[in-house]
Amino acid sequence: MYKEIINIRPQWVEVRECDEGVTLSEKERKEIKPIEKIKMVMTRDKDDPKKLWDLLGTKDNRKELDRQFKNAKSNFKIAMVVDMWLTGFDVPFLDTIYIDKPIQQHSLIQTISRVNRVYEGKEAGLVVDYIGIKSNMNLALKKYSQVEGDDFEDIYKAVIIVKDQLDLLSRLFHKFDSKPYFTGTPLQQLECLNKGAEYVQITEEAEKRFMGMTRRLRSAYKICSTSDQITQKERDYIHFYMAIAAIVHKLTKGNAPDAAQMNAKVREMIKEALLSDGVEEVFKLGENEADKDIDIFSDEYMAKIDRIKLPNTRIKLLQQLLKKAIDEFKKVNKIKGVDFTKRFKALLDKYNERKEGLALANDVLDDIAQHFADLFKDLQKEKSSFEEMGINFEEKAFYDILKTVAEKHEFEYPHEKLITLSQAVKKVVDDKAKYTDWSQRDDIKAELKVDLILILADHGYPPVPKDEVFNEIFEQAENFKKYRGE
Repeated sequence: MYKEIINIRPQWVEVRECDEGVTLSEKERKEIKPIEKIKMVMTRDKDDPKKLWDLLGTKDNRKELDRQFKNAKSNFKIAMVVDMWLTGFDVPFLDTIYIDKPIQQHSLIQTISRVNRVYEGKEAGLVVDYIGIKSNMNLALKKYSQVEGDDFEDIYKAVIIVKDQLDLLSRLFHKFDSKPYFTGTPLQQLECLNKGAEYVQITEEAEKRFMGMTRRLRSAYKICSTSDQITQKERDYIHFYMAIAAIVHKLTKGNAPDAAQMNAKVREMIKEALLSDGVEEVFKLGENEADKDIDIFSDEYMAKIDRIKLPNTRIKLLQQLLKKAIDEFKKVNKIKGVDFTKRFKALLDKYNERKEGLALANDVLDDIAQHFADLFKDLQKEKSSFEEMGINFEEKAFYDILKTVAEKHEFEYPHEKLITLSQAVKKVVDDKAKYTDWSQRDDIKAELKVDLILILADHGYPPVPKDEVFNEIFEQAENFKKYRGE
């Protein structure tokens, strides 16, 4: 069929970046590679004919097709699929699916759901049936019309769920002034969204309740978004609650559902408002590669966080940034990274134990925020501590392991001797880790263990369980080589 189609439409195999009339920014031009308008997506088998084998490409080729098809500006517009991408493949702007294979029950529901996602400018999805699946569709709807978790398959029931969740949310927000979002300037809209996110974070229980409501609301609304039983006022409130949920989700998880739409909306608000009191820092998190290079320890960046007036929002942003920093640090120094993780969790538990009365006291929240900021500073100091010791950061990691084991078993071992020993340990590890597959080879691991035991003995490292020392050193070496690619 692929061959027949390209014979009829040869222009579809012309390699281009995007359609005529579509303008690409410099950043988009780097991201979107030239590609044909139509491609086949399916796994290949060793018994496939050579032409089909070459046409289907490797796993990496299919990953690239996945990335491009999800970009609205890419020239890749038509995908021919067999099983891949029929279920669980979410492209909100996808509007048409052609079905010419028998599909039944839940697989059929999931398949047609590829085109029912809400997207700006898209009125509805179109299912073109070439094989006669209507009877199967009726059976599937009848079977799966029950509400199961967040999967709502029946439009009528979805409308009821939407209205129920809106009623529950209105009760939750009955003390909150949402008028500025609907009638105010872009700046007032932004401030209202910020205050709404702050409002639902007053306690951990309130936050979870709100996020559960909006999750059910989103799932149901995706099914009945085109229904005339949903009024415009209700749609406006749906967007309002979803916007707040997106902010809270990005503060806690880093990536919000429907993030592309929400980020675009907020960016427009920011552009018009000029001043946003930190909300742009929330929506920039993880949005592009450049953000990964931001120095989150810099005075300038921390000053931006300090300017956020809403305490819960400021704390959540500090939490996410600190977690990211600790995760990165653990790739260099595992054992110290674990220590910082424990300290971080203790602060998190203290924050999550907040009560509604205490949550209203800004001085309490400011104190917690300061503890998070202090942990940032301690981590920054620890990251560069090896410089003062005259060793490199991997030697410092081995130093920390040896020191921790010594403290655990309550024996004294001088600082200078620990430095010398950590350097010797690194030299032994480097010698064994020069082989690509060193961590999977039992012979090399055995040699490393023997060499480490001899090194410890030569340096008079007091008698402790040698297996414990070896396991810690091995895990650190494996961890370091894995993330540093050395």
